[in-house]
Amino acid sequence: MANTSQPAPVLDTPVTTARPAWLQSLLRPIQAFRLSYLPVVMVYFAYGALGLIDVTRDLWIKEQLTLTPAELAGIAVWLSLPWTVKMVFGELVDSVPIFGSQRTAYILIGAGFTASGLLTLAGAAGGWLVFLPPRQLYILGALLIVVGTVIQDVVADAMSTEVVARTDAAGQPRPDAAVRAELGMVQVLGRLALSGGILAVVGLSGWLADLMARETVFLLGLVIPAISITGVFLRRHTPSERRPLDWRILGGGLAFGSVVLALALGSVPFAQELTFAISMGVICGMLVLVTKDLDPVKRRAILFTSIIIFAFRATPSVGDGYFWWTLDVLKFDGAFYGVLRQTAAILAIAAMWMFAKQLTEYSVTAVLFWIAVAGTVLSLPNVGLVYGLHEWTEATFGFGARTIALVDAATTSPFAQLSMIPLLTLIAYYAPEGHRATWFALMASLMNLALVAGALQTKYLNEIFVVQRGEYGELGPLLVTVVVLGFVIPIAVIALLGPRLAKGPA
Repeated sequence: MANTSQPAPVLDTPVTTARPAWLQSLLRPIQAFRLSYLPVVMVYFAYGALGLIDVTRDLWIKEQLTLTPAELAGIAVWLSLPWTVKMVFGELVDSVPIFGSQRTAYILIGAGFTASGLLTLAGAAGGWLVFLPPRQLYILGALLIVVGTVIQDVVADAMSTEVVARTDAAGQPRPDAAVRAELGMVQVLGRLALSGGILAVVGLSGWLADLMARETVFLLGLVIPAISITGVFLRRHTPSERRPLDWRILGGGLAFGSVVLALALGSVPFAQELTFAISMGVICGMLVLVTKDLDPVKRRAILFTSIIIFAFRATPSVGDGYFWWTLDVLKFDGAFYGVLRQTAAILAIAAMWMFAKQLTEYSVTAVLFWIAVAGTVLSLPNVGLVYGLHEWTEATFGFGARTIALVDAATTSPFAQLSMIPLLTLIAYYAPEGHRATWFALMASLMNLALVAGALQTKYLNEIFVVQRGEYGELGPLLVTVVVLGFVIPIAVIALLGPRLAKGPA
């Protein structure tokens, strides 16, 4: 939808030269906010607020389901695949109105999927859904929630590019720097809303996990899709960009989804690896189609930046074994995990708020380089915990594992959100008119495919370093390997492509 309101002021113009830089940074997101951003912000907020069920879900899996960390990592691969077919939903949002709506109807559909997933998890936990075994009901419920989230995310992404005016009141193009800065600030506000949703529920999620039945918590989660529905009805009813359906994108995406489904259900050897390879080929091919009209300099900037962030996001994680170890050995509980995640959410919001200028105006390579370095250094306390650091600190300084975990979560929490903002700004800036949802979906699919690569690595590492419930001897080497790979992979790619990217405008 085109924004017909008066153009926003250039974001990098100081409000007053008398204000110190720190105060300008603090006020920047507030000054940048527009009422037209509210529907976008509420959808992202609801996405973050889905964390209400996180602690309950994790504890329920450990208590009631017989899944190993390697199996859970494998399931995570399949659950991440709907994000890689976002182009199907993006093409529909761009081209196929439902009852005359290209935005509201799809938000309602996505909310319906999310609500169905929550009901499925509640039925599995409460024992009143028995048409599948509990572990399969878990996969079904989680998949429905993912699909609902993907649909709503596609719409929010499209709206995030539409709320920024590209022309001034006289119909003349606004300066590129102003448009790009405002698009970047919309992405910052979206990430802030996402983190705000996490913060609003993350402490509560831990307490609910300790105080209420698992089934009850999943049912309480139904309030979350209601938030996104409320937000989209606040949207101004201005016409959205519409174009004819591109069957190359839609047909290719549907065919790709069918192949993925067949591989998932057919017990094909190396099905996840085959799916990853096919996904990469399909998404890259579609990106070539969508970007063929861009000039070579822009295409090069997008290519190099995408590779760098792909590498940054394709690093492995430890898996569920570390979480189980903290429950069994360190005696962490649901309430403490609520405090832990709430502290992390507060710090994530504070970091995005204070570094909004750097995230929207500094180079992608510089931002990601320092995030990779800082993230590696700040992950070392987790390694130390596995090797008994908390016993030494308890004897020497009087604080133990919970304090170390709290400080570590607080210092490392902002990095996942911070790393996405430069890419989202670049995607929004280059989004072609009439293809905004498809464009955003394709680029997001590529970035989420990086998470699939990371999940596959997580599965492989958990098969090499086997961690079971109550058997944590291999956890230390697993954690060290993850930390090393998390540093080496992104830094190597930045060193290789960073200088070449610096020659372009990104």
